[in-house]
Amino acid sequence: MLALSRKKNEAIVINNNIEITVLDIRGDQIKLGISAPKEIPIYRKEVYVQIQNENKQANDMAGIEALKKLL
Repeated sequence: MLALSRKKNEAIVINNNIEITVLDIRGDQIKLGISAPKEIPIYRKEVYVQIQNENKQANDMAGIEALKKLL
C-alpha cells in the first residue's frame, strides 16, 4: 500500500486518467473528489464488497440450478 499525505485542494493522479482531490478536512473526516472516465466504476468499499458477495451468491445458485438440470 502506498500512503501519501495531502492537504486540502491537493490531488493525486492514478494511471494518467484518474484524479483524486482532497476537497475538505473536518476533524476525522476527509471529503474526496474523484475524476475518472465514465467507464471506470467507482464504489465505496462496503458497497463493492456487497456487490461481490451478491454476484458470488447468484453464481453459486446458477451452478446449483445447472446441476439440477443435469440430474
